[in-house]
Amino acid sequence: MNNNYQHIYDVCKDHMHAYVLIELADGSSIDGIITGLDQESVYIAVPLEGHEQQNMMSQHQAPSHQRQFGYGYPGYGYPPPRFRRLILPLATIAALSILPWY
Repeated sequence: MNNNYQHIYDVCKDHMHAYVLIELADGSSIDGIITGLDQESVYIAVPLEGHEQQNMMSQHQAPSHQRQFGYGYPGYGYPPPRFRRLILPLATIAALSILPWY
């Protein structure tokens, strides 16, 4: 592992479970919560946009017996998904900044 790669790994490890802004080598950026890390990748929970949440809700309806008895959210039974999982290779990360939760 070269020094820059090791530095990115260490920064990700230090910010495990934190809300961060990750800048990629191609100039794009992603915000999310670091949920996991290994020697090759960082695992991030990325917040869904409003339209993505609605699409996910229609795909994840509760079983009919739960809808019938009104468990959870009306018509669904489960809370709508708020995050999607993203796996980024550590080699693509140029910088990482911590973000406030609010």
